[in-house]
Amino acid sequence: MNVLALDIGGTKFSLALFEDGRMVRRLSRATDREGGRDWMLDAIATSVASWRNEGARIDRCGIGFGGPVLFDRQRVALSTHVGGWSDFDLTAWTTAQFGIPAIMDNDANVGALGEGFHGAGLRDTRPSDPFFYVTLSTGIGGGILTSGRVLRGADSYAGEIGHSVIRPGGPECLCGAHGCFERMCSGLWLERDHGRPAHELLKHAEFVRRYVVDLAAGLKTVLMLLNPERLVIGGGISKAGDALLVPLREELGRQLTAWSRARVDVRPAALGDDSVLWGALVLSEEKR
Repeated sequence: MNVLALDIGGTKFSLALFEDGRMVRRLSRATDREGGRDWMLDAIATSVASWRNEGARIDRCGIGFGGPVLFDRQRVALSTHVGGWSDFDLTAWTTAQFGIPAIMDNDANVGALGEGFHGAGLRDTRPSDPFFYVTLSTGIGGGILTSGRVLRGADSYAGEIGHSVIRPGGPECLCGAHGCFERMCSGLWLERDHGRPAHELLKHAEFVRRYVVDLAAGLKTVLMLLNPERLVIGGGISKAGDALLVPLREELGRQLTAWSRARVDVRPAALGDDSVLWGALVLSEEKR
């Protein structure tokens, strides 16, 4: 079975082709935000057509989308980073464009599937249970696995940790609230607030020491509410590695409620930029 995997994000989008569980093709391009949805759909269609012209066979598609997804309806709810996506039926477009069945979820849920089944969330032969995956990138999102399945909640909004408030009265977020986890810790806002991209800021130990205070405050909520067997951090910010993870674990130890014996097993994503692509492979097999 050949699977087309799509990862549609705020700053880039990626495609991969899996043949019998092996990634055999992959490409990634920066997002043209001014071009919006139509530009990205055209770029995806052109790329897939090129692969097919070279002889690639595609049987089905899995999609991770960088924004809220109404899973039961298989529609994009919205994107706060790229215009034109609100209430868009992306799976119907994919099926019409490529003639294959498609299934979609938000990128954090799909990243959780990737890391849970193929990456840092895997324990022996099973995903950690419960397992939490947080993506620290343009925005912040979370995905929860229980018994190897995504916990989506009653309305497909479970795991949206990015818009929990960690600094009441703090700066305004794109969502309209103040002091959101995403507003304080995401790559988009780090660059806007400090004038340099996150990967440069995180090279400085003093900046990291301040940054992990807010980061730990957001993740403490997960540890206390869910008590995950393992928590994996993905997205571009996680590429700072131990320079971020070591002080983060120390700060979590300071902030975690004194009487709690909840484990603090926090690790970086093992699949790097491909967590969502591998998750889309897993998602493509889900029955609806």
